[in-house]
Amino acid sequence: MLKALLRPDAVVAWATIGLCILLMLFPSEALHASSRGLIVWWEVLFPALFPFLVLSELMLGFGIVHFLGKLLDPLMRPLFRLPGAGGFVVAMGYISGYPVGAKLTAQLREQKLVTRAEGERLVAFTTTSDPIFLIGAVSVGFFHNVAIAPLLAAAHYCSGLIVGILMRFHDRSDPGTPSPGLPSQMESRMKSAFLAMHAAREQDGRAFGKLLQDAIQSSIRLMIVIGGLVVFFSTIMEMLNQSALLHLLSNMLNSLFNLIGLPKQLTDAVVFGLFEVTLGARAAGEAGTGLLYQAAIAVWVLSWAGLSVHAQIASLLSQSDMRYRPFLLARALHSLLAVALVFALWDWLGPH
Repeated sequence: MLKALLRPDAVVAWATIGLCILLMLFPSEALHASSRGLIVWWEVLFPALFPFLVLSELMLGFGIVHFLGKLLDPLMRPLFRLPGAGGFVVAMGYISGYPVGAKLTAQLREQKLVTRAEGERLVAFTTTSDPIFLIGAVSVGFFHNVAIAPLLAAAHYCSGLIVGILMRFHDRSDPGTPSPGLPSQMESRMKSAFLAMHAAREQDGRAFGKLLQDAIQSSIRLMIVIGGLVVFFSTIMEMLNQSALLHLLSNMLNSLFNLIGLPKQLTDAVVFGLFEVTLGARAAGEAGTGLLYQAAIAVWVLSWAGLSVHAQIASLLSQSDMRYRPFLLARALHSLLAVALVFALWDWLGPH
């Protein structure tokens, strides 16, 4: 009986029932939390992500991904055991932020441009914060100190690339996509890349108007899913707060922080960041425990990405045969490496 109650699906069922009870007990708080999540989605996430999603769809339709794939293949394969098309995902993922990298990887997998293992490697290290959020929201808005931005950016993005290099050992039995055997001369390589782009555009065959319409429709569908998850997790966090479960988790972390010598004021940032990036980064910026520790927790939050982003990625991965577990392990590794880099780079990049 106990074993049946502890099964993952049973735990999820009981948690759902508990959440429903909390919603009935605190309807006003749930409404305000949902409204806050909706405002974050509409005022921050939608204008930040939607243009990049549409542009990435257009670039796929025009064959630009195939063009970059031919050019970047000699760089991507030795470093990350990925085909050159992955370079496009790396660039767009790091510029646009989560969950653009996972969205593009799912599309590459659909077009058979990457194998399942290659897709899992790619998603693992292209799920990062976008520079606008890291600099504008976190450094300026939460820390009120733009000088902290180089440290946060270096720790966050460099640790992401390290994860990418380490992930090349993931599923070593996978043969990978075949190498196109690019010519060594740049002129021949460029010609081969343009021919690949032209062939991809011919194969797609959609007129620009149709391509744009499909890109907008696909991007809107994804944005609605992202918005629903943001509202849902905003409500969950408020219900956990009302039920004192967040306070209990915070007390447990206080004991752990005392053992390892970290200021207990940072526990709120860790608890909030476990679920949602924005709340965790804001709490880290306002902790007032000294910039070094605050920066370390903030970059942990950015690299872990919060369960809200995890749910978005899991939703995208469910549309393909790629698995969630490698992504989860990569997030844990990324967050720890990012914290280590903050301490390692503090004397060089810290705002002294």
